[in-house]
Amino acid sequence: MARVVQDPKAHPEAILGDFKTPNPLVTFRPEDVAFTYGTKWKQRYWKKQGNDYYVLPAQWDVQNKVWRPYHVQPNTDWWVAHYPEAQEERPTGPLCDGCHSVNYDVKTHSVTEWNVGCERCHGAGAAHAARPSRGNIVNPARLDHVRANDVCIQCHSQGRPKANPIEGQYYDWAVGYQPGDRLNATWALEEHTLGATTFTHWPDGSAHKNRMQGNEYVASRMYAKGVRCAACHDSHGSSHEGLLRFPGNEMCLQCHAPRQQAGPGVTPEAHSHHSAGSPGNQCAACHMPRNASTIATVNVRSHAFGFVSPAMTDKYGIPNPCTSCHKDKSTRWALDALESWADVSPWRMTPR
Repeated sequence: MARVVQDPKAHPEAILGDFKTPNPLVTFRPEDVAFTYGTKWKQRYWKKQGNDYYVLPAQWDVQNKVWRPYHVQPNTDWWVAHYPEAQEERPTGPLCDGCHSVNYDVKTHSVTEWNVGCERCHGAGAAHAARPSRGNIVNPARLDHVRANDVCIQCHSQGRPKANPIEGQYYDWAVGYQPGDRLNATWALEEHTLGATTFTHWPDGSAHKNRMQGNEYVASRMYAKGVRCAACHDSHGSSHEGLLRFPGNEMCLQCHAPRQQAGPGVTPEAHSHHSAGSPGNQCAACHMPRNASTIATVNVRSHAFGFVSPAMTDKYGIPNPCTSCHKDKSTRWALDALESWADVSPWRMTPR
């Protein structure tokens, strides 16, 4: 999070896109780039114009190593209707920068620092820096679970400020929110109609696109039980995928081990019906499938924690983890396999 936005003049290695091979999508040069955005799934390029920044019209698909067009299309993000069609007239200030900086000022378009600095999660820090104490800084670990999770959800969700428009523009981040506040005082999560597939949601309410982790999580049993984002993720850094505190199944088994109250009562292998070490024996493979699109064919993991039955694919078109992995098989094959597992309820797998 501390390196999502980088200045290529200070860090030339930050540019991941192939600018050496001619490509009709790439109408700009590396020297036109004021900031790079992203390193894991996609990389976008910002150009400085006046006192704001604008996203250039080509993005680099990091996973597939190809250029793809960047232009937010009509009837996708809610804010598109409030901005011109031209890419160079859609500033990043109201649409991006509040989550990728500290203290973005909507009047001056200035920031204290770029990226997710300490104050993005801990609130104003001048008094704490001058005289450190527990009483003059926000520590999410000491907040109730709703306000603690709000610190993460402020940026990891799709929604809109309740005060829009602000200073004459429509903002796509939680303007006015400070760590320790109740986020719902200033931010409304994107609404969803059950049964409808939209730009943001699958018919069951799960995420259809990236940056929906908070939308899914607040509707999950994990959230209802008071589990915090920080129980699984270490925002200060981790060597594990997704900034997890422990790798893979080891993370989930902290709470869901066979002999624990929240566990399935059997080993992961017996529960998943897949052999140890196989992709199908990973808890996240079934309970956090990659169903949310971030760029082209690259998807990110769900944070709803349920299991999407193949029957839901037939009924609503929601991808299920069985045939997403076994791409050569049908949903009927998957349902037959599930119904052959004596410990799996057919009522859950094939809703009537």
